[in-house]
Amino acid sequence: MTLKELYDLIGGDYDRAIGTLRIEKLMDKHIRKFPAGGVAEAVIAAGETMDPTQLFESAHAMKGVCGNLGLTALASLASDIAEEYRPGKTRTMTDGEVKEKIGEIGALYKKTAEGIRLYESALG
Repeated sequence: MTLKELYDLIGGDYDRAIGTLRIEKLMDKHIRKFPAGGVAEAVIAAGETMDPTQLFESAHAMKGVCGNLGLTALASLASDIAEEYRPGKTRTMTDGEVKEKIGEIGALYKKTAEGIRLYESALG
């Protein structure tokens, strides 16, 4: 499996990632680190307590990491949470809607991590 095929499998934006990281070797290095990076887990954990500061900080961090890696769907979901809890901004979502988005993050993260593991095992 090529890196491009991995991005196709997980619904990532290969062109965006290569535009940011410039070198496929860097993309490979950082996409492999993504499952162990803990950014998605931090958002999910913050969703369990519904702590506004933790939700903002973890979602903001996830948005940046995923954006740089071309994981646009995850970045978009994280952005929704970050904007909901941005300091000084009035909330527009209910707690239930926030938890639903966090559930979507969890499901998409799982699919992404599984795809990355398949990629790694295909490389040997």
